[in-house]
Amino acid sequence: MINQPDLIELHKGDSVDHFLLIRRMETRNTRTGSEYLSLELGDKSASLNANIWEGFDKIARSGKAGDIVKVKGTIEEFQNLLQLRVNSIKLSTESDNISARDFLPKSIRDPEEMKTEFLNRAEKISDEHLKTLIKQIFSGKRFENFSAAPAGKSWHHSYIHGLIEHTLEIIKICDLMCDIHPVLNRDILVCGAMLHDLGKTEELSYESNFDYTDSGKLIGHIVIAAIIVKDEINKIPGFPEETEKNLLHLILSHQGKLEYASPVVPKTVEAIALYQADELSAKVNAYKNVISSDQKEDSSWTKFITLAQTDLYKKNLSPGSEDKTNKTLFD
Repeated sequence: MINQPDLIELHKGDSVDHFLLIRRMETRNTRTGSEYLSLELGDKSASLNANIWEGFDKIARSGKAGDIVKVKGTIEEFQNLLQLRVNSIKLSTESDNISARDFLPKSIRDPEEMKTEFLNRAEKISDEHLKTLIKQIFSGKRFENFSAAPAGKSWHHSYIHGLIEHTLEIIKICDLMCDIHPVLNRDILVCGAMLHDLGKTEELSYESNFDYTDSGKLIGHIVIAAIIVKDEINKIPGFPEETEKNLLHLILSHQGKLEYASPVVPKTVEAIALYQADELSAKVNAYKNVISSDQKEDSSWTKFITLAQTDLYKKNLSPGSEDKTNKTLFD
């Protein structure tokens, strides 16, 4: 385990003598044609941009995203954002005894607790065909991968165990909507919630860095999930055709709009409920993380967030929190 201050705890002027993960690395040109190395370096708490203007040939030639480097430098500020001035950088070696997983953010929830919660909820499914399907899919190595995977590369629940955390949030929202609106088919909606992002176990890689796999880029998690579910349904004798169509529709429409990569838009009340539950879980988590990791210490507002199309108010209004600072969500 690494014994060093988290990046999120550092301030302008602080020295850095850290092992960090290369999240992005590319050679760029200035307006005058001079080359420089542009980097994003991070630990489990935060990432900082860094530009190296000279003497970067060796690291540019031998390093890549996902590699661990030992960096010495200083925290600086540029255009109201903290960045890292690099004095020296070198690739780590096996003798450093450091794993890339040490640099990946993790859910603050206990993974074993989440797995138990998920399996207990699956036991409450009353439709025997759907219960069989869920138990068939969420078992063995596939369930372990599902429990470990992030739910996204960078926007929401983008940390180890984020996918199961996100899924459990949606299940709770969907259960609540079924309490409010008994007309909803609880079993089909909850199963849709359980399965909607299953394809992310194959869409995302997360061994040393969060990135998209070839399947993720070529096929995408929605279609991957639909293929898996269809294949597993074919193994269950007598699985009702109407149930199959409605369940696949939930998966295929859960991102709500064609421009958001949904092959179809929601066309059942359960599909509408799942889409909105997914949006609520994702956006609250994403906005909360943006606020907790924002580097503008002298402002009540975050920087402008492109995906949110706004800046966000950072003052914590929860009871008894007036004098508390925002803390990172990553352990």
